[in-house]
Amino acid sequence: MTGLLTTSGQEFQDWSAAYRLFSRDRLPLAEIFAVVRRGVLAELPPQAPLCVALDDSLLRKTGLRIPGVAWRRDPLGPHFQTNFVRAQRVLQLSASLPLSDHAYRLVPIAFRHAPTPVKPSRKASPEEWEQYRQAARQARLPLLAAQQIGALRQALDAEPDGAQRPLQILVDGGYTNETVLKKLPPRTTLIGRLRKDAKLYFLPPIPAGPQPRGRPRHYGAPAPTPEQLRTDDSVPWTSLEVSVSGAPRSLRIKYLRKILWRTAGLKHTLQLVVIAPLSYRLRKGSKLLYRQPAFLICTDPELDLRALVQGFVQRWGIEVNFREEKTLLGVGQAQVRHPDSVEAVPALQVASYALLQLACLRTLDGPLKPDLLPPPKWAAADAPPRFSTQRALNQLRAEVWSRALGLANISGFADHSTLVTKPEKFLPDLGSAVFYATN
Repeated sequence: MTGLLTTSGQEFQDWSAAYRLFSRDRLPLAEIFAVVRRGVLAELPPQAPLCVALDDSLLRKTGLRIPGVAWRRDPLGPHFQTNFVRAQRVLQLSASLPLSDHAYRLVPIAFRHAPTPVKPSRKASPEEWEQYRQAARQARLPLLAAQQIGALRQALDAEPDGAQRPLQILVDGGYTNETVLKKLPPRTTLIGRLRKDAKLYFLPPIPAGPQPRGRPRHYGAPAPTPEQLRTDDSVPWTSLEVSVSGAPRSLRIKYLRKILWRTAGLKHTLQLVVIAPLSYRLRKGSKLLYRQPAFLICTDPELDLRALVQGFVQRWGIEVNFREEKTLLGVGQAQVRHPDSVEAVPALQVASYALLQLACLRTLDGPLKPDLLPPPKWAAADAPPRFSTQRALNQLRAEVWSRALGLANISGFADHSTLVTKPEKFLPDLGSAVFYATN
């Protein structure tokens, strides 16, 4: 907050109004993210599905009395040791937008604080313990994710021609469970990772003669588990080409359609996709190593295999969003203590990040290319395939400061003349120095 006030030249004015903006719940966060969601829908074709990745993350904190902060399992800890950190738990939804070079960019469209209730003391009454257990059950991440998915489906249906647009949810193994699958709204498809020993079943056979007495069979014979399907040599591998970071990649898959899973219930007829582990080398000439295989499940048994695998591949963009939000925008670093401020400040930062990403997509993929700030001399000569968020922040900062300095054009700051053996002495330029200090 103090950094924003200093940047805008308000460090010598009363700053209490800026803090009251967050502490008194004056930010319409739902309406702000609704603007981002409508902007994403405007960039998609009319009947194209809206692919949304869902995941949670931790905002590390050091204060002992910050609302919503508790001891959490550290996801960055080693696999042989469970570490714990004090952090704030959040849930985010990011929509996928295709780029012109067959790549994808994920834009956040929802951000929610997901705290856990405070555990009462040992001397608390049984009524307090019962209230705590009920609040803990309502604060489970899968339940909050199901609520967010349902709210997104309702908001999508309220848009013009939004009821006909299918919704695809891309999740990891933590959300491929009964809570999310059985609460999935209509016209919504879930693509998630599955454990390798999941017990699956074929559809029950249809009797040719009269219906036998007793309860009808809902589950047929046991189907092979995902690991058994991967190791079954009688089922051939199928090569499938998908786009990874704008470049085509060939993957080997096996699939099994029209199966059932008791965790998902009878509502969903599923299809299973097994992705073979990819090979890699740590260095040239070293031993060939393999990554872990991926087991995917989809609630639409007729969904195209390429669209299914492509959705799983582009889900990684939400992890990139979390990294950039924390490192570049400082999400979670604001030193606020009010319960409303703890929830509103990170959400506003994520909404600003989403608007910046949407503005970059509209500007860079348009027919008229903008006048961008030249990269520094030490930057690579070849243009990177992805316009980074750091360059977008530098460009935004340069445009804002150029207006404040009264400079109409920022394209003439760098001199692109031919190199000479003896470097010339440059005259000091305040505008150029200020802009390039931001890189």
